[in-house]
Amino acid sequence: MSEVLSHDPTVALECRGLEKYLGEGASQVHVLRGVDLQLKRGEVVAIVGPSGCGKSTLLYLLGLLDRQDGGHIIVSGEEAPLDQDGVHTRMRCRNIGFVFQFHFLLPEFSALENVILPMRKLGVLSAKEMKDRAQSLLDEVGLGEKSMRLPSQLSGGEQQRVAIARSLANKPHVLLADEPTGNLDIKNSIRIFDLLTKVARENDQATLVVTHNPDLAQRCDRILKMEDGLIVSEERLNDAR
Repeated sequence: MSEVLSHDPTVALECRGLEKYLGEGASQVHVLRGVDLQLKRGEVVAIVGPSGCGKSTLLYLLGLLDRQDGGHIIVSGEEAPLDQDGVHTRMRCRNIGFVFQFHFLLPEFSALENVILPMRKLGVLSAKEMKDRAQSLLDEVGLGEKSMRLPSQLSGGEQQRVAIARSLANKPHVLLADEPTGNLDIKNSIRIFDLLTKVARENDQATLVVTHNPDLAQRCDRILKMEDGLIVSEERLNDAR
C-alpha cells in the first residue's frame, strides 16, 4: 500500500536514497547511488552532466517507467509502491507528463487525436470534453489551426509542440522532459523551452528537464549537476522560487 511521506503541499515530486543497478554479476553497474531530489510546484529544474552519469535513468524512475532497486519516490505526497505496476500506472496517468527528445506521435493519428490519447487512457472525461481540451491545448501551443494534420504534415518543432500538448492533457503535477529540444534548431529550442517554462508557471507545475544545452539550462530556476550516479552540485538561478 502506498504511504504518505511528504506533507508539504508545495512539493510535487521527491525521491530519497534512490538506487539503481543495471546488468548482472561482474558487469553490473551502479547507475544511481542514493539520489535525493525535491521539486516544488511551479519551478523548472535542469539536470546536466556527462553522458552515462544517470540523468535519463533518474528521469525514467521518477516517471514510474522503471523500478528502482532502493529508496523512495513520492509524487504529490504519495509514495509509489515498489512492486505494484497498477498503482504506478494510475499515479503516472494522473500526476506525470512526459516530453522526450523524439516526440513519439502516432503517425496515423491527427495532432488532435494524439493529444486525446492520454485522456482516453485515464477515462475521466467525456468524448466531447476530451476533444475540447485537446483543441484548447493545441491552441495554447500555437497549433489550433493545424489540429487535424497528421504528424507527417507538421515540422519538427510543430510535432514537438504537439507532444507538449499531449503531455499536459491530464493536467499533471509534474512534467519530465528528456532532451526535449535535442533535435531542434536554436530558434525552436528556445521557443519550446520557453513554452515549458510558461506552462510550469501558469499551472503551478514542477518541471524537470534533462539537457546537454548549457544555454537552456541557464533559463531554469535551478541546475542540478550529476556525476557517477549522484547529484554533486546545485546552482540556484531564480531565488523567487
